[in-house]
Amino acid sequence: MADENHSIDYFVRLLEKAYAKRIPLMDLTDAFRIVNGADDGFPGVAVDKYAEHFQIQYFGPDLLGQKEAIAAAVRKFLEPQFLVSKFRLSSSGESLEKPQMRVESGETADSATVVREGNCLFKVDLLDTVNPGLFLDMRDGRLDVEKRSRGKNILNLFSYTCSFSVHARVGGALRAVNADISGKILDKGRENYRLNGIDPQKGEFFKGDSREYLDWCVRKGLRFDGVILDPPSFSRNRGKVFSVKTDFQKLVAEVAEVLVPGAFFLASSNYSGFSLAGFSKETLRTVRQKFPSAKIAWSRGQGCDFPGSGTRKESSLSAVMIEV
Repeated sequence: MADENHSIDYFVRLLEKAYAKRIPLMDLTDAFRIVNGADDGFPGVAVDKYAEHFQIQYFGPDLLGQKEAIAAAVRKFLEPQFLVSKFRLSSSGESLEKPQMRVESGETADSATVVREGNCLFKVDLLDTVNPGLFLDMRDGRLDVEKRSRGKNILNLFSYTCSFSVHARVGGALRAVNADISGKILDKGRENYRLNGIDPQKGEFFKGDSREYLDWCVRKGLRFDGVILDPPSFSRNRGKVFSVKTDFQKLVAEVAEVLVPGAFFLASSNYSGFSLAGFSKETLRTVRQKFPSAKIAWSRGQGCDFPGSGTRKESSLSAVMIEV
């Protein structure tokens, strides 16, 4: 397909077909992936919907030469209030964490919107970073955490915009501690709390290294009824390097130290080097060093709007829910 030129209507037909497959999600949410690469007929391309705001992401060179036609097709079929294209590859083919962006429809000042997911609302901004503020592939995990959280104290490590905690608090959690290195990101979490009418408890937002906070919890003997661990694949803070490939199970062992009997533990990673089966098995083995009777409630990859998940680096997720 890289050498072929297709009409706008050709891409419209592909979008229509992909969109129809996502119809079952629409009662639940207005934020989901419409196109996930080759399995939807768009190799190297993803199209995401956030209410009436949309983004096109280019992860490979296959369709870069037809970016104008693709943007036109999205405008024609989806009639976006705001549309941005994000180019995730450098000229040398390396993945970019700060991609070039091009606004295709709407005004730059109107890049933010509010989306609905189940019982919760979230603010997203399509020009803010690579991710607008809500990871679409963790939807199922967030909804399950909401169901499990009534009357519980929750710890959300590497919390990002605190979406797991919003679901937990809406689901009746007494408290959900959010730990993240970025004060700016935590401010977005506070805004999500406000959107959902949640009054933060004292100490619910911790600006700092999640690993250091977890160490502190272990030393102080703090315990939680549920923990979410969804770290970046790689990070560096004050000279300390974290890699999920080598360090994830060390974190899991520490998490086990702060769980109470009967707690739940959601562990996940987008690192493409993990297999779902291997990731789940290793994580359970580590937790069982502390809780021998721990069991897997479920393990899964990305949701139904991510066909082909696990077959490409840019579409990968391993997530496991463990009950202790």
